[in-house]
Amino acid sequence: MTNCWYLIQFKNNFHKVAQQNLKRQAFKTFLPLQNFTSKNGTKFLTRVKPLFPGYMFVSIELDQEPWHKINNTRGVSKIICQNGIPKRIPSEIIIGLMSRCDSFGKLLPPSLKKGETVTLTSGALANFVASVETIESDKRIWILMDIMGHPTKVQVAPEQLRSLK
Repeated sequence: MTNCWYLIQFKNNFHKVAQQNLKRQAFKTFLPLQNFTSKNGTKFLTRVKPLFPGYMFVSIELDQEPWHKINNTRGVSKIICQNGIPKRIPSEIIIGLMSRCDSFGKLLPPSLKKGETVTLTSGALANFVASVETIESDKRIWILMDIMGHPTKVQVAPEQLRSLK
């Protein structure tokens, strides 16, 4: 049997600890990350957080590896099971997620088209909805958004946008 992917739940804010300790035990992990912007008083803070808060994927070979030790790994709450057996995640899902991430597991900017409706994911205009106006060759994107009743053209980086398809 080949290695398959399974879902584990990690303790609150312990994704780095869990990932490090699983790696020490020779388990391969995948933790998709994304930028997250929040407002703190008058400042906007952008941090990298897990795409699925509280969860990451681990690759194991059930009949070869002692998967029970994952539940005793520092930072891990449990491996997600069904009827006492770890619940396998379809490889197509993992392959699809990995193809959208860089080598560090961070989501890559989406490929956008002119006229597409997007939302800003970070910065002072986070959560605003806009449409893609122009995509320049140096990866700069101009979006058109409604600010106080006036159409306004704003330049943003591709990683600040998420398609609303």
